[in-house]
Amino acid sequence: MGITFATSKAYRALGLSTLAFTLCFAVWTLFSIIGIKIQAAFNLSDTELGLLMATPVLTGSISRLFLGILTDRFGGRWVFSLLMLVTAACVYLMTLAQSYGMLLVGALGIGLAGGAFIVGVAYTAPWFSPQHQGTALGIFGAGNVGAALTNFGAPLLLLMMDWQSAARIYALIMVVMSIIFWICARPDPQSQHRQQQTLKHQLAPLADIRVWRFSLYYFFVFGGFVALALWLPHYLIKVYDLSLAQAGLVAALYTIPASLFRILGGWFSDRYGARKVMYWTLGVCAICSFMLSYPPTAYRIEGVSGPVAFEFDMPLAGFIGLTMVLGFFMSLGKAAVYKHIPTYYPQHVGAVGGAVGMVGGLGGFCLPLTFGMLNDVVGIWQSCFMLMFIVAMAALIWMHYAIHQAHRAEWSQGRDETDLPELATPNRFVLDDWRPEDPDFWAQKGRTIANRNLWISIPNLVLGFAVWMVWSVVVAKLPLVGFPYSANQLFWLAALPGLSGATLRIFYSFMIPIMGGRRFTALSTASLLIPAVWIGFAVQNPDTPYLVMLILALLCGFGGGNFASSMANISFFYPKKEKGSAMGMNAGLGNLGVSIMQLLVPLAITTTVFGVLGGSPQTLPNGDAVWLQNAGFIWVPFILVATLFAWWGMNDIASAKASFADQAVIFKRKHNWLMCLLYTGTFGSFIGYSAAFPLLAANQFPHIEVLKYAFLGPLIGAVSRAATGGLADRFGGARVTFWVFAGMSASVVGVLFFLGIKDQPGAFWGFFAMFLSLFFFTGVGNASTFQMIPEIFRQEVARLMPHLDQTAQYRESERESAATVGFTSAIAAYGAFFIPKTFGTAIDLSGSAAPALYGFIVFYAICMGLTWFYYSRRHAEIRFQSQSPERH
Repeated sequence: MGITFATSKAYRALGLSTLAFTLCFAVWTLFSIIGIKIQAAFNLSDTELGLLMATPVLTGSISRLFLGILTDRFGGRWVFSLLMLVTAACVYLMTLAQSYGMLLVGALGIGLAGGAFIVGVAYTAPWFSPQHQGTALGIFGAGNVGAALTNFGAPLLLLMMDWQSAARIYALIMVVMSIIFWICARPDPQSQHRQQQTLKHQLAPLADIRVWRFSLYYFFVFGGFVALALWLPHYLIKVYDLSLAQAGLVAALYTIPASLFRILGGWFSDRYGARKVMYWTLGVCAICSFMLSYPPTAYRIEGVSGPVAFEFDMPLAGFIGLTMVLGFFMSLGKAAVYKHIPTYYPQHVGAVGGAVGMVGGLGGFCLPLTFGMLNDVVGIWQSCFMLMFIVAMAALIWMHYAIHQAHRAEWSQGRDETDLPELATPNRFVLDDWRPEDPDFWAQKGRTIANRNLWISIPNLVLGFAVWMVWSVVVAKLPLVGFPYSANQLFWLAALPGLSGATLRIFYSFMIPIMGGRRFTALSTASLLIPAVWIGFAVQNPDTPYLVMLILALLCGFGGGNFASSMANISFFYPKKEKGSAMGMNAGLGNLGVSIMQLLVPLAITTTVFGVLGGSPQTLPNGDAVWLQNAGFIWVPFILVATLFAWWGMNDIASAKASFADQAVIFKRKHNWLMCLLYTGTFGSFIGYSAAFPLLAANQFPHIEVLKYAFLGPLIGAVSRAATGGLADRFGGARVTFWVFAGMSASVVGVLFFLGIKDQPGAFWGFFAMFLSLFFFTGVGNASTFQMIPEIFRQEVARLMPHLDQTAQYRESERESAATVGFTSAIAAYGAFFIPKTFGTAIDLSGSAAPALYGFIVFYAICMGLTWFYYSRRHAEIRFQSQSPERH
């Protein structure tokens, strides 16, 4: 084996860690068998069972990073022994559960057993030389066979006893193994050296993109393995009508080769290279997944002599053979991924291996949960293998592209690459020389490039707003097509995109200087495909669980996050004198996505846009047919086109790079938080009313076809933002903002008046007019508040950093104002959650929306007071001077 240290100690370390990991893995996959009994005992749906199976995988995934760091610091002997004791206690406590919630809590604790993998890797690798670590870790990784032990042993235990007693036997075995490991194991040879490392030094490699490339591969080969190990017994029972014992046996035929042949994968990686092994793994897995994904199908063809009918159905023998091949190549891939880690990061095996293992384990969490949801939504058992095929092909295509890019770099520079530059931006997309404040540069070159990026950014932002707010229209139609949700449940669905979108904006606001505008715009737009496609399937079936609809509502938040990154990106392209106009165009026209959506979707759902590919229509109470799925499907082609334009047409600015720490200085700035509050009053109101108005109007005026007019509100808000930006320049942003809040307060009073007489003729039109007025003022305020931010930070940086020269002060104020623009938009976007939720709660508790509206008036009064005190009074801390007309 080429053992570096004492042979007997190395073999003992390998044997003990492999045995311990095998037992931990058996516990980690325990729900794959006893989950069937638990489902019957607690009357769980497939989605609930999928969540229960996936929960231990979530804990086992996330804990790997922290357990790896602990092992680097304290050694595997301590960590492994204590981990097994804690897991045993959680298994025992889970057997006392009396509800589904208690089962989930127990499952979270049991998931710690999955973290044993990285503890064993960090403990075992130092005993062997680099030339043989692949084989040694392959042997250790064969502990995945613990899943087969569960598939064999757990059904036999369940024949003799109830599931609680069977689980307690597992807990007892874990306690015994913990004691044995503590007595027999010895500290690894590098443990003393690693204990001297600081946490910062341990985590340093996680900034290397190579770590996250390895993580992607492991997401499929390990996450997919765990997902199928958990899901196959259930699948076999339902699809092939096998008994629990028979299903466990067949599943073991998948898990055994997927575990034991990891040893061979390590040897192949040592001898032939991990890259070749990954090619074979992903290629063969894609083929097998495609064959397994084909559902039973009956064909009828008009032949020469009449109809010719035949059927295709995967027989059990073929299924077993393909899953065994799938498991074999997954085992090779798992070893190939972990061959790299001790070679590249010998002093950071725990931290790096933990990060890779965490992402792989998250695949084991996400995939089983998605399998259950696909069953509920799509209604095809083979949908789990369809998803596996998509993941395998995506990984294979990306890997091939990465290798191709590496070869090009090697050939052009005459050297060998030690890493693959797959995420490096091609030079033709990077602007190394960008000087927008230079008049000659701007006139000759800069303006054309900036305008191209702006006009590509706008439709991407339009799509982001459209997908973010599409749920507001879908929710209004759900009760009409048979979804039995209460008014409060509907308002929850309307509010959740605002919650997730606002939260994502916090992260998106800092991403442009870190990742680059071109790449992040393309990736964030492509992410909109997930909610768009899933909505199209979910709304076709009124039996879709409410949990799935909640998840879909959260996913729509992908569109909401795009605003923060888009605005920050465009701000870097333009000189000071044109920055406000460009950002106003980007924001104002981007906001049009809401009104475009509210105009287009009601039209799209009335006709079969996609023919048979779009699915069957639903029937309304009045007998009309609607294709509600088109609310999601209609955006798919536009998203694909916009993503391609962003990827191939936009640019990254080299000088716009900044770390999160550089931008995080805004959290110390008082005016950042004040502007968050004021912008919540303007933009938060715009986006919140956009989400809530269709549902609120339909609830208060059920005899009116609200969706015919709902788009006008967001349209007026978007246009007023783009058209009134000059008011802030002419009269001062603070003065305009003050009167905006006064106008919004008056408009809300008008809404309250017409709601009070809603049963009288014409009340709706007064109500509608007041809301249009409200939308108009929000648009004006959106422009005026954003106009305030650069001026605030120009004055603040000069006051706080007088030691900097004028050029340095300008750069610092630009960086802080750009970060503040993104961050304030993130905080303000929570209005999309709180306003619909406030309406829903008010109606649920009092039967009226009036309490919510009174609360909004109080909030606007507070915003007026803050604007006056800090920005518009005579001796305010920041003064905004109005400018003469000649300057415009």
